[in-house]
Amino acid sequence: MDGASGTPGSAGTGGVRIAPVVLKTLITVVVSTVAYVITNLVNQSGDDLWKLAVSIVIGGSALIVQYMVDFEQRLTAMETGQRDRTRELHDHFVQLSEAAGLLSELDQAGMSTSDARRLIKSANQVGLQGPEIVKAFTRAEIESLASVVTALTGMTAHWQRDNNEWLIRLTECAQRTIDATSSSVDRRFWDTDPAGPYLDAQIEAMRDPGVNIRRLFMINAGEESDPGFLALCQGQRDLGIKVRYMVLSPQRHTRAAARDVVIFDSAVYLEFEPDRQQSNLQTRLDADARRVDGQVRRFNDLWEAAIEPSPDPAPQPQAQ
Repeated sequence: MDGASGTPGSAGTGGVRIAPVVLKTLITVVVSTVAYVITNLVNQSGDDLWKLAVSIVIGGSALIVQYMVDFEQRLTAMETGQRDRTRELHDHFVQLSEAAGLLSELDQAGMSTSDARRLIKSANQVGLQGPEIVKAFTRAEIESLASVVTALTGMTAHWQRDNNEWLIRLTECAQRTIDATSSSVDRRFWDTDPAGPYLDAQIEAMRDPGVNIRRLFMINAGEESDPGFLALCQGQRDLGIKVRYMVLSPQRHTRAAARDVVIFDSAVYLEFEPDRQQSNLQTRLDADARRVDGQVRRFNDLWEAAIEPSPDPAPQPQAQ
């Protein structure tokens, strides 16, 4: 609201501001004048010099009081500002300590602190300059990553559809073995585009650091002589993958047998669980030692009972 200010440091009308020193001087003169008039009225027969001295003393006291009030206000403002700055510095120090502690914990756990810093810096840059849809996408990706990592504290995580990214990433991370069952549901996968990057990742894993890969095809009766199936087996054997198959009897052709399981380094596995329509709807990552051991034993038992596909016969020379 425009008009006269209610503080001692400013006054005026029509937007005119009076300097604090001038205002204090005017107040002192007014107080001295009023004191002189009152002294003159109370003691009309007294000495004029005494009356003037009393008015000057009172005016000076008024000036001192003004400066004392102004000083107290300034001191209070400084104390309030200092407390606010101290609180901000404390909060900032606590945040830095928490961040340093988290990075230290990551380092102790064998995780990459440089990747964590890169994620934070990149997210900050996107937040400062990216369009809203990119910001929303970044937040969603970070939330998804946080959910997966949080779930893995319990040694298991779920994804409500096929997750070929997990499949390829774990293949790239494998150091010793990859054991996989491939059901009839999975047969369609090998004719899709995502199969290419997955096979490329397996080829790279077998090259360095020399991962041993076994694939067990679970097929229906009659498929063992299907040319397409035999070509699929031979193609993977040519890549260096050990291949066997098992013919499922009607009694064994259950929903459990239709699940595709990929075990990495006998330490973690991915399970692709189909619904009643035999389409993969959920991916489960599990690193629980007891359940992993059960999957490893099951795969080894199936592998021992499985059959190696016959190699393609050598082409016969044509008669002249």
